[in-house]
Amino acid sequence: MGICYSSSWTWKDESEENIVYVGGKQASDCVNGGGIRRLSSLYSRQGRKGPNQDSAILCQGYGAEDGVFCGVFDGHGKNGHIVSRVVRDYLPSLLLSHRNVIANFALAGHRDVEKCSKEGENYRIGSLELVEEWKEASINAFKAMDGELKLLTHMDCSYSGTTAVTIIKQGEDVIVANLGDSRAVLGTLTKEGRLKAVQLTIDLKPSVPQEAERIRSSNGRVFAMEDEPNIQRIWMPDGNSSGLSMARAFGDFQLKNYGLIAVPEISHHRLNPPADLFIVLATDGVWDVLTNEEVVTMVASAEEMSSGEAAKMVVEAATKAWRRKFPSSAVDDCSAVCFFLQ
Repeated sequence: MGICYSSSWTWKDESEENIVYVGGKQASDCVNGGGIRRLSSLYSRQGRKGPNQDSAILCQGYGAEDGVFCGVFDGHGKNGHIVSRVVRDYLPSLLLSHRNVIANFALAGHRDVEKCSKEGENYRIGSLELVEEWKEASINAFKAMDGELKLLTHMDCSYSGTTAVTIIKQGEDVIVANLGDSRAVLGTLTKEGRLKAVQLTIDLKPSVPQEAERIRSSNGRVFAMEDEPNIQRIWMPDGNSSGLSMARAFGDFQLKNYGLIAVPEISHHRLNPPADLFIVLATDGVWDVLTNEEVVTMVASAEEMSSGEAAKMVVEAATKAWRRKFPSSAVDDCSAVCFFLQ
């Protein structure tokens, strides 16, 4: 495998190189009317549990000149910090490769490609067929990525893995793929002009009835420990080791026979300009202590001042909230991507 882009920039947080931009203009700046407009903001901060196991990426020019791919990945286990970076680095190219295979197959079958209309130098997806191609490619690429991790000889992923939440923007279409308990939230305006948070994903935890049913039907167990009564985990049939607080993830191969899967939940959102303002992707360290509404309000206020600071503002607020709400617990790693749509 290999990243199929020509250049990338890495930003550092306090201790880790875990933020990557690929392609396009450095720091996702866009020149508009003589000024600089920041189209995205990425930030990650190490918690107090060990190495920063979060990572994030934003790729410009993805699939189309105006296409974008971005994602956040939350590792766990002994090698979780490595797994999250491996997935971050290779998943975008795997996804693009699978989409190209599907597209070529469809063209060979004489699919009607006139449904894609050209606007200036950019293409907008105007057909359900193309959206379905990206959905199918996402499922195939996630499966292939999990298979690649299993083949790694230099790293044991038996009890290590990562979640993932990604978005692909092509024209006015956004395809969301979610694996685990990170989250994507849309900031949009109502008809009355009120800011509204719309959650685009479901936190795929063992507490979700459909997830618990799949786990139990695979001979896995779901229960919470006495000292964590509010956290349902997936367990192997025997013993109380390797309890995992998410129902889907890359890696964690000891649990793959007991209900844990690497199949993402896929959804599609057709953008509604100019109402839809931005999408926030963040790891569960953020959502455990901040509500969707709090995050969306924060990002909207940051956009008015300096949109490049939006993700940092969210992460720092989450870090402070952790210390306030859970003073006896170690602060979790917190990472966010704010992608502005206007």
